Amino acid sequence: MRIIILMLTALLLAACGPRATPEQKAQAEASFATIEKVFQHPRCRNCHIPGDQPLQFDAGTPHMMNVVRGPEGKGAAGLPCATCHAEKNPPASYGPHAPPGAPHWSLPPPNQKMAWIGVPAAELCAMIKDKKRNGNRDLDAMLKHVSEDKLVLWGWDPGGERQPVSVPHDQFVAAFKAWKDGGAPCPGA
Repeated sequence: MRIIILMLTALLLAACGPRATPEQKAQAEASFATIEKVFQHPRCRNCHIPGDQPLQFDAGTPHMMNVVRGPEGKGAAGLPCATCHAEKNPPASYGPHAPPGAPHWSLPPPNQKMAWIGVPAAELCAMIKDKKRNGNRDLDAMLKHVSEDKLVLWGWDPGGERQPVSVPHDQFVAAFKAWKDGGAPCPGA
């Protein structure tokens, strides 16, 4: 009987994967504050909205011209995001307020808005980890998304007079990785 219990315990531990050390968990908890700061920056939150009209500028004003999310997050029929937003930022000669650009410019789709404006840290954390709300991504896929997706990377090179995300991208990715590797704890959990 004892051998069976030991075997079941070993199987359970193997199934749960590696455990974070107390130091990793503490680092992970501290790292989430960096993640939250990035996600709450205007370059991110202006498109991760609870409604269907994206926001503009650091003040988060409603997008001009009644632009809306549309059925796939790419704008309304007849006025897709790509009408004004190209695959990359325009040259500086176009002026400081020309529409910015990045590959696949869009909002999250309506069924997975990933809206986090004003969301408390614990809820934001839960949303990031919830595959039903984050585009069906596990934490490894989320790490890849925030470290490689060209639209996400645009936040650090927004062009014009827009302020880039205030945390350097490499520091943000390191914080996301530390949070993930430390068990992805949510604040207050």
